[in-house]
Amino acid sequence: MKKINLVLLVIILFNCKGVTEENNSRVEALPYYNDASFTPNWLTNTSDDLIGFHKVPNFSFVNQDGQKVTHETFENKIYITDFFFTSCSGICPKMTANMSLIQEAFINDDEVLLLSHSVTPEKDSVPVLKRYGETKGVISNKWHLVTGDRQQIYDLGRKTYFVEEDLGEFKTDDDFLHTENFVLVDKNKHIRGIYNGLNKTAIQQLIADVKTLKKE
Repeated sequence: MKKINLVLLVIILFNCKGVTEENNSRVEALPYYNDASFTPNWLTNTSDDLIGFHKVPNFSFVNQDGQKVTHETFENKIYITDFFFTSCSGICPKMTANMSLIQEAFINDDEVLLLSHSVTPEKDSVPVLKRYGETKGVISNKWHLVTGDRQQIYDLGRKTYFVEEDLGEFKTDDDFLHTENFVLVDKNKHIRGIYNGLNKTAIQQLIADVKTLKKE
């Protein structure tokens, strides 16, 4: 009787593990996004519809090590990006902690990088970013904390990554950019997902989606 119960327990544990692993991936392939509504476009990576499809444009910043970081830094890389500032005491600490979970998940994976833009670049100098990164466990060349031209950072956030949720609301250059969203970008500079950077479940889904992208 004890042997039978033991067998049943093993079967139950195996099945539970199998269900958990299967639930880690929502779909076999991720959609593509090209506007602030984040309406999914279900295309194959060989589709002609991707010709001229929305991509992250060229950019140039400086990271916490004083190194130049451009679009070429992320050539043939999957990356996760967000927007923060070092003096933020509200949502940013939790966002940074959750970005650290992603860093840990892909710590030995050279195909996956992280990119965090300061939305107060005039205050977040290279030394400030360096100190911040050291206190948060940021690994250089894995996770880039960048500063640079404010206009370029804000244009990327609003017009390229579509990170703000107030869809349709007019923004001026003086309006502050503050959002908890993380954006997933594939090796071809296409946006493949947006996630709440404060939500642990969303972070786990993001990690699963990165693994799905790696299979493309």
